[in-house]
Amino acid sequence: MRIAGLHWRQVEEALARDDRAVVPVGSTEQHAFLSLATDSILSERVAAEAAEPLGVPVFPALAYGVTPSFMAFPGTLSLRFATFVEVVRDLLDSLAATGFRRILIVNGHGGNIAALGMAAEWNATHPGVKARVHSWWNAPRVWARVQAIDPVASHASWMENFPWTRLAGVAMPGERKPMVDLDRLRLLGPVEARALLGDGNFGGLYQRPDADLEALWREAVAETRDAIEGPWG
Repeated sequence: MRIAGLHWRQVEEALARDDRAVVPVGSTEQHAFLSLATDSILSERVAAEAAEPLGVPVFPALAYGVTPSFMAFPGTLSLRFATFVEVVRDLLDSLAATGFRRILIVNGHGGNIAALGMAAEWNATHPGVKARVHSWWNAPRVWARVQAIDPVASHASWMENFPWTRLAGVAMPGERKPMVDLDRLRLLGPVEARALLGDGNFGGLYQRPDADLEALWREAVAETRDAIEGPWG
């Protein structure tokens, strides 16, 4: 139940039945041959599909995250760590002020994870309200499915190559790219990171059969739905 398809009185009526809400967060950053909005597209879509049968409202994705390492790739936009934390804090404060009491943040970007640790601090200062974080792509069941399909997978590889993140007229390379040294990558500035990554894929095949992606997506939706359902303490 996307908020974009509701007016405020409908939200008020929904709140009388259920105090849960879902807030997707992502980023706008290079994804090799995939959409720059991949992380936001996926977090919002998996949240919406998971929440639909539950009747829980899903807010538009926060489309900007913490991604300083990719700033040498045109089209990437990054928030400072402190800025991102304060934006998420403001969103949680707003949701609590308007009556939501159980808030699931569905995260689609690895660079946001550390900053989203602020949810624990926020919970401590908001008795009666709970916020939880679900990073859908590396949640236990989804990651196990990735490993079962093809363990050589990471940023901008096949595991993010869904029909809704592909770009019309853009062909994918056919080879399997060797995995980048992630420990080395974390020490590099944006220019050096671009030189190391080349096209931006961290490693693995660029595309796998759609049947593999369909199986992965079903698991992602089911696991995200379980996160919406709880436990909430």
